[in-house]
Amino acid sequence: MIFFTGLAENTFYYDWEVALMEWIQAHLGTLGTYAASFFSVFGEELACVAVLGLLYWCLDKEYGGKVGLTLLFAATLNPVFKNIALRRRPYCDHPTIKCLRPVNAGADIYDLSAQGYSFPSGHSTNVVALFSSMAVYKKEKLLTAVGILIPLLCGFSRICLGVHYPTDVLGGWLLGFVAIFIVKYGEIWIHNRFAYYALLLCMTIPGWFYCRSDDYYTSFGILSGYLFALEFERHYVNFANTRRPLRCILRLIGGIVVFFGIQVLFKLPFSREFLGSGTALAHAVRSVRYFVAIFTAVGLYPMLFHPVDMTFDRLLAKISGKSSI
Repeated sequence: MIFFTGLAENTFYYDWEVALMEWIQAHLGTLGTYAASFFSVFGEELACVAVLGLLYWCLDKEYGGKVGLTLLFAATLNPVFKNIALRRRPYCDHPTIKCLRPVNAGADIYDLSAQGYSFPSGHSTNVVALFSSMAVYKKEKLLTAVGILIPLLCGFSRICLGVHYPTDVLGGWLLGFVAIFIVKYGEIWIHNRFAYYALLLCMTIPGWFYCRSDDYYTSFGILSGYLFALEFERHYVNFANTRRPLRCILRLIGGIVVFFGIQVLFKLPFSREFLGSGTALAHAVRSVRYFVAIFTAVGLYPMLFHPVDMTFDRLLAKISGKSSI
C-alpha cells in the first residue's frame, strides 16, 4: 500500500519501505552503522573530488574529463527532480526511523532546503554516474566490478542510515544511468562540442525557476564552471598527465586544497545568515562561488604542473648528482 500526503513538502511511501527500514535499523548495531557511514562516503563531495582529481589531474585527463562531466551532469539533474517531487526524508515522518548521518551536519536535520529532498537519492545518483561511468568509458573487468559493487553498497547504506527510502535509491540509480546515456551518446550524436555543452546546460537550467534546495545551485555552479574550465584547459593549458606516485599525491592534495579553499574564501564577505537565507541572491552567490572554485581547480590550477615538475626534476638531479660523488 502506498501513502501520499499532498503538502508544500510531500510525504509518500510504501508501507513495506518503512517496515524494512525499521527492521534494518533495529538489527544494524554499532558496527553496521560505521560500515554504512563508510560506504555512504563514496557518494559525497570529498570522495568524488578525490577520485576525479586522480583521474583528471594525474592518470588520464580525457577519460577523467568524461567521467567528471557525467558525474556533474547527473548531480545537477538530481535536485531538478528532487524539487519536483519534494519528498520528505523518512525520518521526518517516522519517529521510529533515525537519521544516522545527515547530508549537512551543520544544519537542522529537518531543514530540507539544507539537507535536500529525498527522491531521488543524490548519493545513489552520484556513485552510478561516477563509478559505473568509469566502467562504461573503459571496459575493464575490475572497473565493471567496482561500477556494480560501489553503487549497491552506497545505495543500501543510505537506507540503513535512515535518510532515504528504498525507492529513493532505485530512482537515484536509474537517474545515474540516464545521465551516463545522455552524456555518452550526446557527444556521439552532437558533433559540435559547444552545442553539446549547451544542451547539457539547457537540460538543467529550468531548476533556476523553482528549485529551493541548496544542492541544485551548488551543482549548477560546478557543472557550468567545469564546462568552461575544460575548454580553457584545452586551449590555453594542455597539461601532461603523470603516473609518478609523488607527483600524483602532490597534484591531488593541491587540487583538493584549491577547490575547497576557494569555497571558504568566497564565504568570507557574506554573513552566515545571508548564505543560508534561501533567497535568489544567496543562491546566485552560491553558484558563482562553486563556479569559480571548479574553474580554478580544473582550468587554472594545472598551469602549475609543468613548472612544479621541472623544479622537482632539477632537485632530483641535484640529489642524485650529490649521491654519486
